[in-house]
Amino acid sequence: MKIGIIGAGNIGGNLTRRLTALGHDVAVANSRGPETLRELAEETGATAVRAQDAAKGAEVVVVTVPLKAVPGLPSGLLDGAAEGAAVIDTGNYYPQQRDGRIAAIEDEGLTESRWTERHLGHPVIKAFNGTYAQDILDRPRPAGDPERIALPVAGDDEAAKAKVRALIDELGFDTVDAGGIDDSWRQQPGTPVYGLRGNTEAVQKALTAATPERPADFRG
Repeated sequence: MKIGIIGAGNIGGNLTRRLTALGHDVAVANSRGPETLRELAEETGATAVRAQDAAKGAEVVVVTVPLKAVPGLPSGLLDGAAEGAAVIDTGNYYPQQRDGRIAAIEDEGLTESRWTERHLGHPVIKAFNGTYAQDILDRPRPAGDPERIALPVAGDDEAAKAKVRALIDELGFDTVDAGGIDDSWRQQPGTPVYGLRGNTEAVQKALTAATPERPADFRG
């Protein structure tokens, strides 16, 4: 598949490494320009592009930038994506640590990914937000392996969700359907599933155990 990755930090960089190794055609962008991604491009065979060009023709687009950077992404970012493109949001809201207070999340009760979705103007699938970046490289396992980790995946577009779950399976991880984007609070920071290295059953139990109140450490 043609895949666009917007954000080349730990998650974005390691997804670039894995997805190119699996044979996908990856375009990767960051906020500082393609010239700053030369080493990653040379290492992986990915194409370094400007952010506004990363989604062109892509069947899957990964948006993996700090939440506070989402409103500053180029307008029309996803206009050139392939029809039916799945957009993965890996983001988390860290009001005290990084992002500052976001009123729509704090006061209106929007889930983090619903807020991101509204800024992007495109449905998103929430995945990888509680995944350790190094695990993307170090912990893939074949299907059926007892040590295979499962990841929660939330989203309203069932076709896009199925596409993302299939891609995660290809990367070497199981998935658990975590419901729609309005249910995605179950996998936000501070919940039992966040950072959990567990199998499908453990992830399902953690999602069920979540409560909607945002922990004090993750309130602005």
